[in-house]
Amino acid sequence: MYWQKQFECMRREDLEQLQLERLQATLYRLGTHVPFYRRKLREAKVDYEAITSLEALRSLPFTTKEDLHGNYPYGLFAVPLRDVVRIHSSSGNAGMTTVVGYSKNDIKNWSDLVARILRSAGVTALDVVQIAYDYGIFTGGLGLHYGAERLGASVIPISSGNIKRQIRIMRDFKTTALICTPSHALKLADVMMDTGVNSSELSLKYGVFGAEPWSETMRREIADRLGIIATDNYGLSEVMGPGIAGECRECNGLHINEDHFLVEVLDTATLEPVPPGEVGELVITTLTKEAFPVIRYRTRDLTRLLPGACPCGRTLARMSRILGRSDDMLIIRGVNIFPAQIQAVLADIDGTEPSYLIVVDRENHEDKLTVMVEVTEALFSDQIRKQWALAASIQERLVTDLGIQVQVKLVEEKTLERIDSKGRKVIDNRTF
Repeated sequence: MYWQKQFECMRREDLEQLQLERLQATLYRLGTHVPFYRRKLREAKVDYEAITSLEALRSLPFTTKEDLHGNYPYGLFAVPLRDVVRIHSSSGNAGMTTVVGYSKNDIKNWSDLVARILRSAGVTALDVVQIAYDYGIFTGGLGLHYGAERLGASVIPISSGNIKRQIRIMRDFKTTALICTPSHALKLADVMMDTGVNSSELSLKYGVFGAEPWSETMRREIADRLGIIATDNYGLSEVMGPGIAGECRECNGLHINEDHFLVEVLDTATLEPVPPGEVGELVITTLTKEAFPVIRYRTRDLTRLLPGACPCGRTLARMSRILGRSDDMLIIRGVNIFPAQIQAVLADIDGTEPSYLIVVDRENHEDKLTVMVEVTEALFSDQIRKQWALAASIQERLVTDLGIQVQVKLVEEKTLERIDSKGRKVIDNRTF
């Protein structure tokens, strides 16, 4: 039931003492090795060597994604590059990316934390784990892969393409645990139905899902159609990747790995703590990261801390699934998309007007992103061949910059003002 019981079931007073010691070590590392944080702490009039309580956390400055962009690529690394054994990256605003590094010890801790979450979801060393996240520079695929191997499970690194092949391998290799986005799990279920594959033919028992918002309704549908226990997990590249928090089989909130992360839930307007049970922005301070520690990182994810004890026996705090965002970021098939990225592409293309509208739909359990773009009257009145060529050019640029498929629709000038009188740039028609 437990992977690291000595940490997952710690007494609160022992956990808080461990958190304080690790916070002190983290602040010393940042204050002595990262000029950006040394300056931020000095400006906040914080003596990082004089921190003696966890309450002092509220005196520390925040870290934002803009700070990560401003120190691209290695400005926030706290160790020399020769001590960094892994580099990952995530998408960001206006085409910028955030770069994170891992020391050898970071990889060990990361693997342990992912193993901890997989074990709490029911996965053991006897399971065959099929990972259907994309592998590459994003943290999801490799992070969960290393955690499953650390647990001792047999891992199938299938990635996300060729769904019929995934189903065949799932059946033939007797996969018992599926790891992917919830929308991908439903897509698998759709293709299984279309091809006459019944869930009873599979050996699946567990599904560990994340990287995008999903609802209890989706959970029930996935569980029913695939015949599994479906659990949620949370991570983000800027802090570590998967492994920050995850549900146990009780499915009543995500246990936060508090021995490695200090979490706050703050009012988005005042940035003051909200009472347990109220919704606010999740803010995370790393406690054990060596290569890329962060203090009070504003995730922009909205959640709430859940009161009460969990029947599983873990004493780690629990948070609800992510309820939304405090900024304009969209998560499309596990990829972070900002309207400013799309705007930056359109600004470089002659013939387009400043007005655009992003429309997100969910069809057959798959997210569809359409960008409606106003074009000049002359172009819209011109040959249809030229319109097709422009739409194809915009689509190619967007696919390259965003890393996902996009549909482009050209419309006449002032059309979008009539479609959306509220001046919004995004219409999200999905229901989670």
